[in-house]
Amino acid sequence: MAPIADKTGFKPKAIVKKLLTGLPERSRTVLEARFGLGVSPDRVTLEAIGKRYGITRERVRQIENHALNALKKSPGFAQAQDAFEELERIIDGLGGIVCEDDLLNFMTKDKSMQNHIYFLLVLGDPFKFRKEDDEVNRCWYVDPELAGKVEGALKNLYSGLSDEDLIPEGEMIDRFLKELQTINDKHRNDEVLRRWLAISKGIGKNPLGEWGPAGSPNVKTKGVRDFAYLAVKKHGSPLHFREVSSLIEKMFDRAAHVATTHNELIKDDRFVLVGRGMYALKEWGYTTGVVRDVIREALRKQGPMDKDQIIAAVLKERHVKPGTIVVNLQNQKYFKRGKDGKFTLVK
Repeated sequence: MAPIADKTGFKPKAIVKKLLTGLPERSRTVLEARFGLGVSPDRVTLEAIGKRYGITRERVRQIENHALNALKKSPGFAQAQDAFEELERIIDGLGGIVCEDDLLNFMTKDKSMQNHIYFLLVLGDPFKFRKEDDEVNRCWYVDPELAGKVEGALKNLYSGLSDEDLIPEGEMIDRFLKELQTINDKHRNDEVLRRWLAISKGIGKNPLGEWGPAGSPNVKTKGVRDFAYLAVKKHGSPLHFREVSSLIEKMFDRAAHVATTHNELIKDDRFVLVGRGMYALKEWGYTTGVVRDVIREALRKQGPMDKDQIIAAVLKERHVKPGTIVVNLQNQKYFKRGKDGKFTLVK
């Protein structure tokens, strides 16, 4: 990561120090504490500062607001315009609207330096922020019209998703673009669109880079069963629980004990047992239940079938030996064989 001066052409700490010099001591120390501009990068609460000075938190807020307003009228503020313009250029280059964390981390990983940049964002006239709520993360923008379009597109995109959706990134970006018909061509690139997607709290990306509703277990992976689902889905065909455990460790670099993995597969109704220790995804169309249930479902759907037809149908659903299927067919409580050699269901 390049030094901040190399990226912006200005030195945030030097500019902030010069701005604060003209303030009364208490106003300066309140801003330093509130924004983490002093020796410690930790930001101090209104209540903690109030206890330090023996005043109410509301009085601290008044001092903070008065100090910020005073800075905007100071000679130092006018002298900092080049820095504000440079920050505006950076935000515009990142898409015109960007999550606060993404913006600060793009510019520097240094926490103290981030605090100084954040202070300039709060102070500067070109910069507007969108408060964090249930739908979006806190973000900064310089173009209110563009910010409104992006937020509206994110809402529409989210409303079109179901909890089961897992969408490849390329397809998600294409869908997003369809909701952004009138944006400037300079913003029509994947990097900007990914940053805009990150603004939404409703849409998220799982460890495999697939997008869907952020609260879905397919996206917000909480435990072994969710990682198992992603592993089996990525593999694309049934796996033994030992293979699932191994695949989780390989794909996600996390421990997955064999016994734990097996227990989670048993309990999760997204999986279907299709053989001795073999699991598939229900969404692939596999019938739930034991071999007898699969035979019954096949006969319900296709009507009378001979032994070979039934074996072929069951082997599409279960990894079992043909003999196991034949044994189940001999259960006269459920199946009967006609004179033509075909089996039907006992009514």
